[in-house]
Order: sequence, then structure tokens, then C-alpha cells
Amino acid sequence: MSVALSLLDLASVQTGRSVRDSFAASVDLARAAERSGFRRVWYAEHHNMPVIASSATSVLIGHIADRTESIRLGAGGVMLPNHSPLVIAEQFGTLATLHPGRIDLGLGRAPGSDQNTMLALRRNPASADSFPEDVLELQGYLSGHSRVPGVQAVPRADEVVPLYILGSSMFGARLAAQLGLPYAFASHFAPDLLHQAVDVYRDTFRPSEQLSQPYVIAGVNVFAAEDHDLAVRQKTVAYRQRTRAFLRRGNFTDAEIDAFLASPNGAQLAGMTRYTAVGTPDEVRDYLVAFAAGCHADELITTHQAPEPADRVRSVELTGQAFAESAGQAGQQEARPAT
Repeated sequence: MSVALSLLDLASVQTGRSVRDSFAASVDLARAAERSGFRRVWYAEHHNMPVIASSATSVLIGHIADRTESIRLGAGGVMLPNHSPLVIAEQFGTLATLHPGRIDLGLGRAPGSDQNTMLALRRNPASADSFPEDVLELQGYLSGHSRVPGVQAVPRADEVVPLYILGSSMFGARLAAQLGLPYAFASHFAPDLLHQAVDVYRDTFRPSEQLSQPYVIAGVNVFAAEDHDLAVRQKTVAYRQRTRAFLRRGNFTDAEIDAFLASPNGAQLAGMTRYTAVGTPDEVRDYLVAFAAGCHADELITTHQAPEPADRVRSVELTGQAFAESAGQAGQQEARPAT
């Protein structure tokens, strides 16, 4: 099966390191994805989270674009109810003008924050209800066919920035199908409805000017290393750290964290990372190919969560290398004359 590989970078801030270090690591990761044959890198909008530095998503995209050459970059995603559609059109029109042919815009309707932060963002809790209308308004600005009389987004790029609907529920699947847009499912942390949502999206898809056939992107976690046991250790450390961040209170030992994740109370948290490829490059490739086939994904957006930045870069490189070698072997087999 031919499946495109992409990357979701959370611009994570490690304990004892600065946000500037996080941005430098994001540049290294994007460059690794670029030279490893990945299609795109996306950055997600989160607020009031000290361990995630991608809150000013469009600014970070511009920073990475200046330091890479060809890979597509975008938001995975901008939480549109936090913003005026006009402002987002201006930001991404600017990015696409500066970096033509390289900018994507994924859109979500979640707050990307807690309730108090929603208020600080001046967001009305009911603003998510107008998400479909906001998407259409944004689409009008980006295409030069504004739905608001007398208002245009300036600058507007020569090309139309492609939109993607992000989601982890049936709402996003139905909306993406209705609007004829690509659909990206957040199965790397919300796996429960993946197959149902993809089926609904594909069954009800309506062709649009942007897209003639349904296109599915699915999120998946990856820990790739030269040695299987090393990859497993990276996964164990990373998911313990993740659990501590969720629990927040208490100084838990590794044994206590492991026991919690194995308990009924921890089952939901442990299940959030159900879709995780871990092991050697061949093991990771085989898992990803089977995962993509199982959920009928055209593209996988991988998040490499090894605790150390250098290990995340290596995971990206090894994953890309395994896919490239597999594609090369398939091409050689097809080129062999029949006997």
C-alpha cells in the first residue's frame, strides 16, 4: 500500500530547557522530515500549556519555513473559534505569499485550552456552534470570493491555501464530507471513533472545487530506533512523563505510574495512545502500513514522542528510510521482466 508520511510537531518544552531550545528542536525535526521524504509538518494551537510552545501557530510556521526549503508546513490545527476568520485568512495569505506552494491550513473547533483560558482569549463558549459558517467565511477570503460584502483578506496569495478539517468525532467527519475537504482524524490521542468517522466521511463525501475524492489523514504515535528494546524504553519513559503531566499533583514513582496505567482508573488514559508504532524501522513501517490499510487512510501524520530531541529526529529519519527502502524494493520488483 502506498501511503504518504507526514509529521505533527507539538513543539514540546522539556524540563530544564527553554522555549528557544524547543523552537531549535522543531527546526531540526522539520529538516529531518524534509530530507526523509515526509510530505508536510503541522503545528497545533494550544494555549496556557507550559510544555507546548506552538500557541502562536502561524508565527512558528513562518519561522520553520524560513529554515527549510521544500516541505509543506501548516496548522494541525488552528482552533478557528478562537479567532476571526478574516485574521486567519490574513495570516495564512501572508505565509502563502512568502512561501508559495508550501502552506496548509488545518482547522479545528476545540478550544485548545481550559475554560479560564477561553475567557482570556475573549472566546464565547458558544462560538464553536458557528464553526461551519466560519470555515466557509474563511474559505471565501482565501479564494477571493468573500462572503462579507466589501471585505477582502489582504494579502491574499496567488494560490488558494488548502483547507483541512481536523477532528476526533463524527461532527468533523460529516462537515469535511459536506464541504468536500480533506479530513484529518486525531487518532494519536483520541482513537475511539477513528474507523466510524472515516467510514461516514468516505460514504457521504461530496466533491468540491478543492477536492474531487475523499482524502483521509490519520494520526499515529511513533517510536523508531535502531534497536527494538531502545524504542520500547523511549516509549515507556515518554508515556510515564505524559501520565505525570495529566495527574499534575503528587510525586509518583515509575512503579506507581505503571500501576495506575494498568488499573481500571488509568485505562482511559492508557487507551488514548492505543495507536503507537514502536520498534525497529521495519517493525514501525509494518505497523504503519497495516494501520493505514485498516483505517483506509491516504496519509499518516506521525508524532514522534521520544523524550530527547535527538531521538525524535532519529525516529523520523529511520521511519522515512524504512518507507523509502520499501518503495524502492517494490519498484525493483515491478521492473523485473516476467519469466
